[in-house]
Amino acid sequence: MFVEEFDVAVIGGGHAGIESALASARMGAKTVMFVLNVDTIGQMSCNPAIGGVAKGIVVREIDALGGEMGKAIDHTGIQFKMLNTKKGKAVWSPRAQADKKAYREYMKTICQNQENLHIKQDEVVDIIVEKDRAVAVRTRLGLEYKVKAVVITTGTFLNGLIYIGDRVFPGGRAWEPNSTGLSDFYKRHGFPLLRFKTGTPARLDKRTIDFSNLEVAPGDDPPPKFSFWTEPVGTYWFEKGKKQAVCWITYTTPKTHEIIRNNLHRTALYGGLIKGIGPRYCPSIEDKVVKFPDKERHQIFLEPEGWDTIEIYPNGLSTSLPEEVQWEMYRSIPGLEKVELIRPAYAIEYDMVPPTELYPTLETKKIRGLFHAGNFNGTTGYEEAAGQGILAGINACLRAFGKEPIYLRRDESYIGIMIDDLTTKGVSEPYRLFTSRSEYRLHLRQDNAILRLAKLGRELGLLTEEQYKIVQEVEREIVSWLEFYKEQRVSVAVGSDVKAYSLSQLLTSEYSIEDFKSLGVEIPKHPYVAEEVEIQLKYEPYLERERKLNEKLKKLEDTVIPKDIDYDRVPGLSTEAREKLKKFKPLTVGQASRIDGITPATITALLAYLGKLD
Repeated sequence: MFVEEFDVAVIGGGHAGIESALASARMGAKTVMFVLNVDTIGQMSCNPAIGGVAKGIVVREIDALGGEMGKAIDHTGIQFKMLNTKKGKAVWSPRAQADKKAYREYMKTICQNQENLHIKQDEVVDIIVEKDRAVAVRTRLGLEYKVKAVVITTGTFLNGLIYIGDRVFPGGRAWEPNSTGLSDFYKRHGFPLLRFKTGTPARLDKRTIDFSNLEVAPGDDPPPKFSFWTEPVGTYWFEKGKKQAVCWITYTTPKTHEIIRNNLHRTALYGGLIKGIGPRYCPSIEDKVVKFPDKERHQIFLEPEGWDTIEIYPNGLSTSLPEEVQWEMYRSIPGLEKVELIRPAYAIEYDMVPPTELYPTLETKKIRGLFHAGNFNGTTGYEEAAGQGILAGINACLRAFGKEPIYLRRDESYIGIMIDDLTTKGVSEPYRLFTSRSEYRLHLRQDNAILRLAKLGRELGLLTEEQYKIVQEVEREIVSWLEFYKEQRVSVAVGSDVKAYSLSQLLTSEYSIEDFKSLGVEIPKHPYVAEEVEIQLKYEPYLERERKLNEKLKKLEDTVIPKDIDYDRVPGLSTEAREKLKKFKPLTVGQASRIDGITPATITALLAYLGKLD
């Protein structure tokens, strides 16, 4: 018996679940979010930080699409930095340390007050499928809810097991219950399940740390912000002088490494208890010691978990050592000689479904109306989860309304790059975004996310008309100033000669837009417009080079492969190529080209069969 009917059901209230549920509800779908505990909506299970290399760009893309993560961290952040500023603009990325409690309370409040969004504290244990379509969900309490689409965002909770040394107990997060019911559903419907692992360090008592000889790591001034809509609206920078917390830097020692080596057999990872695959780019400290035996020390950031807490997060010290060994290890580090642990470090292993089971819309290939997002797809990180979450929520709503889904291309967003990587290549270890994964990184910068995606956000109804008008006005100003600087010429002394240059030419040399004031040239009053104009002109030759390459790739990307194509009838394909194309079911030739094992000869044969070659 159905107790209630919804358009979209979202399973989980983490970072993917929040963006899924909010996007769906804001687009007009009657949405329900099922959570194990209402009070932990938006909980930061590991480091209370948002952003990082490539990750910060994703948060700004979420914001441009009408998501919430950027606003949440802007309102609850305690320290803000722009990473990679000594390198080119293409790899700049914002990062912020959050007040963990405030972030969680902010997200809970937003979800509870969102129109069309209903929250249920109950565990979904089964999904009812009719004619290969999800039609309802069944909960632990025995209730059934009729739905038109379902988004699974279980994170690390599905059959989660926590490891502290040789102690193993079920949990989706420390001292929180795991979720078990849905694993049977996936097995019953023929989905493969893999085991992945991740971990988190201990939380340290700030009062027992000696900071006197530690290096201080302050925030930036002015601090970067994540949302275009946080005050001051229309820019990606806060005003100077914003109150910020400090972090500290310390290092492991040879003694630290000796303690770890002597106890490797007692870790869950090297002791053989954990079978799941861990993240390459966020390894445990024991993994670092084993894989880099010649490295004498590893950098550790001591990061506060909030304004009103004594808990310190030791970034870089994730471990699954027994708790008594953790005490010894932590106390071998400068500044931590007398430290006390508030919460022990642990590793966690959980079920996930390979993302190759999904279309790039994040809908499963086996069951219509069933979408996956977040760690459940084999990713790691709050930002990757949220980026998937907003797309899954958008497409679940469109599915519920009987509309065509959207998917983001590689040349328009890092979210698109991530989802294309996941759904075409799959994952052999937890996936993490980097700017190096993009062949379009000169165009996909942190500074222009709003210009790239605001139109789509408005078309979906996730940005208001007023917001989009602000973006349009900024775009018009940018175009006007670009034209002015290309046409306007000034005379500049070069050695003993005086030559006339266009202002755009000067920007490709050592001049900045601020230097134009000394030449008597007007500059944009709007700080974001000035920043964007300078970037576009200074990097124009490189952007043009990448743009030409993109044009060639775009033709490949946009060649659609019919859904009913019979690969057995395509001449010239190898057996391996046929098998992989059948398995991954790419939507475009561009996606097909990125599948492991698909050669240029395969693509030529496919294009010839589709009549796209002269």
